[in-house]
Amino acid sequence: MTGDSHRRDTFQPGDLLNNTYRIERILGRGGTSEVYRARSEISGRVVALKALRAEFARNEDYLVLMTREEDIREIRHDSIVRYFDNQRTDDGTVFLVMDYIDGPGLDAKLKQGGMSADDLLIIARRVAEGLQAAHAKKIVHRDLSPDNIILRGGDPADAVIIDFGIAKDTNPGAQTIVGNDFAGKFAYAAPEQLSGESDERSDIYALGALLLAGFRGKQPDVGGNPSEIIKGKAHPLDTSGVPEPLKSLIDRMTHPDREKRLQSAAAVVAEIDAATATSPARPDDTEQTVIAPRPVERTAPTSATSSTPASGPPPVADHSSRKGRAPLVAGLALVLAAAVAAGLYLSGTLDGLLGPRLPRADPYTLTLERDADGILSASGHVPSEDMQAALSRRISAAGGTARLTLAGGDIAESWGTDLLALIERLKGLPEWRIEASGNTVQVTALSKDRAEHDRIAALFADEGMPGALRGEAEITLGPRILSPATLRPILAQHADCGALRLADPPSVGYEMGARIVVTGRVAQPQTRITLEDAIARVAGNREVDVNAEVLNPTLCKIDAALPQAPSGGFDIAFGFGRSQDDNPTGRYLVGENPVIDVTIPADVTRGYLLVSALDVSGSVFHMLPNLNRPENSIAALRDGAEGPVTVRVAYSEAEAAAANGKKLAFVVNDSSLGKTRIVVLHASEPVFDGLRPTTESASSFVQALENRRGQIDTMDSRILTTAQP
Repeated sequence: MTGDSHRRDTFQPGDLLNNTYRIERILGRGGTSEVYRARSEISGRVVALKALRAEFARNEDYLVLMTREEDIREIRHDSIVRYFDNQRTDDGTVFLVMDYIDGPGLDAKLKQGGMSADDLLIIARRVAEGLQAAHAKKIVHRDLSPDNIILRGGDPADAVIIDFGIAKDTNPGAQTIVGNDFAGKFAYAAPEQLSGESDERSDIYALGALLLAGFRGKQPDVGGNPSEIIKGKAHPLDTSGVPEPLKSLIDRMTHPDREKRLQSAAAVVAEIDAATATSPARPDDTEQTVIAPRPVERTAPTSATSSTPASGPPPVADHSSRKGRAPLVAGLALVLAAAVAAGLYLSGTLDGLLGPRLPRADPYTLTLERDADGILSASGHVPSEDMQAALSRRISAAGGTARLTLAGGDIAESWGTDLLALIERLKGLPEWRIEASGNTVQVTALSKDRAEHDRIAALFADEGMPGALRGEAEITLGPRILSPATLRPILAQHADCGALRLADPPSVGYEMGARIVVTGRVAQPQTRITLEDAIARVAGNREVDVNAEVLNPTLCKIDAALPQAPSGGFDIAFGFGRSQDDNPTGRYLVGENPVIDVTIPADVTRGYLLVSALDVSGSVFHMLPNLNRPENSIAALRDGAEGPVTVRVAYSEAEAAAANGKKLAFVVNDSSLGKTRIVVLHASEPVFDGLRPTTESASSFVQALENRRGQIDTMDSRILTTAQP
């Protein structure tokens, strides 16, 4: 689709590249590249140039991608765009030279409401022939979609496949452009592509899916998030209402199980040939409308009537039959009057009475858009000079371009006023697009403010489209790409128990429908709630999951003072003292007796162990070492045993009683319910010069640790929770 130049484009109209190619206009923009129409100053030949954007021009992966796309010039077929070579400008911009295909993309046909089944069968056969040539060279396209099919001169029989930018070379030893990860567009990608697999049958699926889109005038609905997409791809596409033989062809091309699909492009061609050969022939005049006078009953004469010689006088009028001929004469008179009126209208004679005539447009289309840069544009038909002027003024004031053609068509009398009212309704949104075909409109828009989004969405839900317009509005809550940098200040603002982090943030940013996951610790449940709300205000159409562990203010203060040492692999296990059962949840009720075991890893044979419990009240209980159990060296704890060794640090009441109080036991009371952190520190030397008291305040323990942090080799911990029954 031809677009208007933006100041951020790599090239501008008039630029001369390498003293050869003069840029005429931009044709389209993609995620990593832009496509331009250019003309060779040497040969005069019109070409298309695909330029790698500056931010990718020094990335070897993308340079390989461009080089690999050029290599596909070895595929010679009239339905595959021909590539020439890669060139680089003095400033380092890399561009690929290819044939310029003049004609609409199949995606433009979708926006106009789709195509006939007959035309789509022609396109299917043509594209399948091109795929045959590519597959014969072991090249899989992997991104067949309507925007990658251009109809040269608008002719379905001259469809051309473009953009092999993420094609996969399946020749032995060949390099795949973008590896084996997912490539393509979800709406058209075969199910196996979601897991990084693709072969010739993946292209067959994509071709079938785009044929369905071409018929319906919209892409297949595959879901709004990754889980929905994965589930949806396991089921056949909905081809209800598609006429035969196109329906059966699409069904056979898009079976979720690739083993049950048509297995090759040649098989697709054969299927189409077989189906069209058996279709009933249609006479050329089936679309003609014939108007004939109604037969008139006549009264038979009483005697035979002689023929009148050509040279003789005209016969005397038969007044008895004049009544019967009256309807025929009246009908012919009406036809004649209509013909005369049409002639007067077409000649302009009636312009003074009816106003200037307009050419008729069918379909009657208008596209209005405000893009991500805030630039307005319009192209299509308008019914009056007043509307043409109003739109042109508005768009010019916003720095955009209007290509509007005066035309009449099958539209409501209030059509122009209704469209202007619709624009007024959307004017506060940063991005929107209106596609009108007759009185039917499709609105897609983006809002970055939730309140504004909800207000406008409710307005469409309650009032529908303005005036005589009919259609649907999809108002999305943005932004389209949410940068992690936007979220990090929000995390810092709400961090009350150490740093909060984004889990696996995408380098470019979160796309629409993505999931934002936050990890870390917070001091109270309310922090997690307010953090989720704060992120949701800027996240738009994205799921927010604050997966932060809730501690308490005291534990958070201690947590900040603890050394930031790596895990040593020490396992902390909980059990019930009275029943001797395990307690994998670590949750205890008032009156229960927790048992705590620490397992020393097999490879830890030296050093010293420090095990403490830090509770919600701000108290610290030293379970190892303490006054009753001073020995905490790994060697003593192993006592000659090899492999993993389990050491009990909190005992059952019975064990403590049998040891005459030499072993530490706990019973949960209601004085300090909540979360307790069990901390296991491993150091090569004793952490403290002497023994700490069995119980001390968190502040004194933190102070004692301040100057000893560097001595700690590893730290492991686990939360124990106490609660009322």
